[in-house]
Amino acid sequence: MKLKKTPPPSPASATPGTAGLQQPLLWAFTIFLNLLLAFGIALLIFPLWTRRTVDFVSLHPILAIRGLVAFVLLFDIHTIYQQLQIRRIRRELGQGKELFRLIGENAVDMIAVVDAKGQRLYNSPAYERVLGYSAEELKTTSSFQQIHPDDLETVREAAKHVQNGGAPRSIEYRMRHKDGTWRFLESTASPVRNEKGEIEKLVIVNRDISERKQLEEKFRQAQKMEAVGRLTGGIAHDFNNLLGVMIGYAESMQRRLDKTHALRESVDEIVNAGKRAGSLTQQLLAFSRQQVLHPTVLDLNLIVSDMEKLLGRVLGDDIKVMTGLHADPARLKADRSQLEQILMNLAVNARDAMPKGGRLILRTANVLMDEAFARQHPYPVQQGSYVLLTVADTGTGMDAETKARAFQPFFTTKEKGKGTGLGLSTVYGVVKQSAGYIDVFSNPGEGTTFKIYLPLTDEAVAVEKVHDESAAVPKKEYTILLAEDEPSLRAVTRSSLQECGYTVLEAKDGGEALRVSRQYEGTIDLLLTDIVMPEIGGHALAQDLSRERPGIRIVYMSGYTASYTGLLLGMRKFFLMKPFTRDALLEKIGEALAEEAEVLRGLR
Repeated sequence: MKLKKTPPPSPASATPGTAGLQQPLLWAFTIFLNLLLAFGIALLIFPLWTRRTVDFVSLHPILAIRGLVAFVLLFDIHTIYQQLQIRRIRRELGQGKELFRLIGENAVDMIAVVDAKGQRLYNSPAYERVLGYSAEELKTTSSFQQIHPDDLETVREAAKHVQNGGAPRSIEYRMRHKDGTWRFLESTASPVRNEKGEIEKLVIVNRDISERKQLEEKFRQAQKMEAVGRLTGGIAHDFNNLLGVMIGYAESMQRRLDKTHALRESVDEIVNAGKRAGSLTQQLLAFSRQQVLHPTVLDLNLIVSDMEKLLGRVLGDDIKVMTGLHADPARLKADRSQLEQILMNLAVNARDAMPKGGRLILRTANVLMDEAFARQHPYPVQQGSYVLLTVADTGTGMDAETKARAFQPFFTTKEKGKGTGLGLSTVYGVVKQSAGYIDVFSNPGEGTTFKIYLPLTDEAVAVEKVHDESAAVPKKEYTILLAEDEPSLRAVTRSSLQECGYTVLEAKDGGEALRVSRQYEGTIDLLLTDIVMPEIGGHALAQDLSRERPGIRIVYMSGYTASYTGLLLGMRKFFLMKPFTRDALLEKIGEALAEEAEVLRGLR
């Protein structure tokens, strides 16, 4: 904001009290001259008044006239001087008034002066800029009228504290904007005393801190989400081990029971329930950013195009899917399945918000996150180039309270029995684990817009490898060293492998696995190990065995990978996420052993 250029005020104008001190001196000098002139005239007239016959010879008329003229001339000079002084004082007062006006009109903070009863005596123009009220509107209301009812007592106590001589203190409260919304203000009141030392006015300085409050709330929400994420990750880890045991033994019963057996249907339901529970824990891990991702370079435009038809079938004919793809490739490094999950979850969430139909808009763009963007977020933002995925709907929208809890796990506005409350929390977790950021914009009746920022990459899009399902495991006997600290899961895993003809050596932790390996004289083809184990963990075990038995294949398994996912990056290792089925276990073992066969053929 540009201020009007004015000459710098002089010391006198800078302190308006100076003019007030000069005025009594000026009036005192004027009174002195008037008395002196009156005394001179009296000396001339008094003899004429007391004598019946005037002795003009004794009066020295020329001398008397000269004295009278001198007095009149002195009075005229003083009058001119007085007018000059009055003009200078008025100019100084005008400069002081202009300086006060500039301060009041250009101050960001709102400045008010109220009397002891709370009636407004002055309101700076900032009130209209911040709260929308004109000066005329404020004059007709009490200073307490626009304050939130819940904060009114706090404001009254603070004002009473200052009026009773207490030290000024800062308080925070809400004040109603002219449009009906509430703004957070930070306020400080200072007393103004009269000549008797009594407090008769208060000068109140208010600062709009609404934006700061919003950022603080977002920061608290991020901390809460982080804490909930750690909790859910820990629960998912233990739950995955239990599910693995349940699924393993239920599948074992499946294989032993004929399809016509009376218990087969019940066993099938146990297996299906275990798989659904496993999917639920995967969503918890996604929210807590502890799932294992398989990032590859992808073009988001292609993914959105591929998902468009699928989303059309899922959402139904009453919801129109619209896309706006960026002209340039939107390349990013992420897990394709998780990106598809993000789109699906947001689409399903939008469908539920549009019971009477509407539009789902998917847009992509390449954007630059600069310093201005970073300042808008309470959490640290890595500046740079990003791919922006925008998912918007024309649904019912969300109020502020719902929006604040949108990403919390198990929070849902749907009816009981509909939805798990993990859709948006899964999206949040995947985005954060992919080093991205997500924002949500929504108002009741205005739809909802999600903006997802994922790091842009210059690498070439990866070519998908076609999986050769006909590739069979080489026909030979294999020995597998199984390291798992959960006894029940270790037993069912050993049973599944032995049923398929594998020789299994088992150990309850990394230390025992090393001892078993050193005592075993034969070949150990593969190590199947849990990552998190007491004493020696899975990664350290794999390193030691790789040195002692070069060429051994490694398959990791875990239900909790918060601190261990990085160990897998850049290494030719295989990972099996708990809970796993028998088929998934055998497929992963077969892949690892098949790779060994390919390496051996290459050496030949």
